[in-house]
Amino acid sequence: MSDFLIKTNHKPKKLAVFTALTAALLITSGCQSLQGAGATSSPSSMVQAQKLDNFTITGKIGVTTPANSATNTGAQGGSAFYAWGQQQERFAIELIGALGIGKTNIEYDGQTATLVSEKTGTLTADNPETLLQKATGWQAPISQMPYWISGRSAPSDSAPQLDEQGRLISSVNGEWTASFTYKGADKLPVKISAVQPAGHKVIMTINHQSS
Repeated sequence: MSDFLIKTNHKPKKLAVFTALTAALLITSGCQSLQGAGATSSPSSMVQAQKLDNFTITGKIGVTTPANSATNTGAQGGSAFYAWGQQQERFAIELIGALGIGKTNIEYDGQTATLVSEKTGTLTADNPETLLQKATGWQAPISQMPYWISGRSAPSDSAPQLDEQGRLISSVNGEWTASFTYKGADKLPVKISAVQPAGHKVIMTINHQSS
């Protein structure tokens, strides 16, 4: 998957250059875009999970972990700028200021997740959640994010709630409860907040890029 890596500038203020680079990677990979799922018109309707779309986004992600009395550590937090390129079930993420481990690349091919950073070297796991926790100690619902970014519930979600415009505003996945913020009449969220009762929290701002 080395051809699917996102090449970026080290300066966060240059995140705009990710758009053309990730879009070019998706095009040259030979994939065909999938049509997005139409939103249901009734707030009480279930959001139908569809195949993953292809997309390119940038933004910032913040992660908070609760205090741990066993290790006598208080609540901790970290943040990173990111660029995310999605190709159906595959994705590549590049993180800058990556939650305490420096510039980091995370890739997932649908079966194996790989993380590479200067601090950790190369790590692999069956899923990106296990990989992130192994590398940083942080927890985040990465596998659900591609659906949520597209404004849809993940296949394993429960209790999705829609607003009057048929947009997903909340959904539950295991211990995670996600809420979604939209700008104006946009159909895609500009912010996702996911929390666990124990105190884990992820806040992700999203800049959707044109295809």
